[in-house]
Amino acid sequence: MTEETVSQALLDQALIEEAAKKSGLIWVRGAAGPARALWHVWHDGAACLVGSPGPGGGEQPLDGLGLTDGATVTVTVRSKDKGGRLVAWPAAVRELAPGGEEWQAAVEELKGKRLNAPDADTIGERWARECRVLRLTPAGAAAQRPGLMPDGSHAAPPVGSPATTRRPVPAALPKLLRRGRKG
Repeated sequence: MTEETVSQALLDQALIEEAAKKSGLIWVRGAAGPARALWHVWHDGAACLVGSPGPGGGEQPLDGLGLTDGATVTVTVRSKDKGGRLVAWPAAVRELAPGGEEWQAAVEELKGKRLNAPDADTIGERWARECRVLRLTPAGAAAQRPGLMPDGSHAAPPVGSPATTRRPVPAALPKLLRRGRKG
């Protein structure tokens, strides 16, 4: 490795760590499907997150992302100041075994960032029973960073939902709106 390559690797590592520490969300894209925003904490050189293995759990759903032990995913972090993409990097996924020393340390960090937990006193026990705690460790150079951004938009169509279905405007709506202005 040249000195320039080593220097860029250190800069990438510092950018990834600083961006992930400042951001409350990261976007994770697995082998298939769109990227999904997940809350996390940066702990001991990796993004740690907790989630339910399927939909309907008490935490953020992790299904459909390909977050299996040993997989590689792409993590994107936005700029806290501007809100745009700041850095994207490959990450190795590792599931932490419930009750282990590393799991316990990650859970302590995650508990402090979990907002509005209904069972704040026993949340660690529930996570051990019902959830997965994952570490996403940087596994290579940043694929995107300032000076190395793609030219394209990266805009994705919204995921289908009944909430986005447009229906015709009710016939009485214009009349109701005019009436509201007079009074």
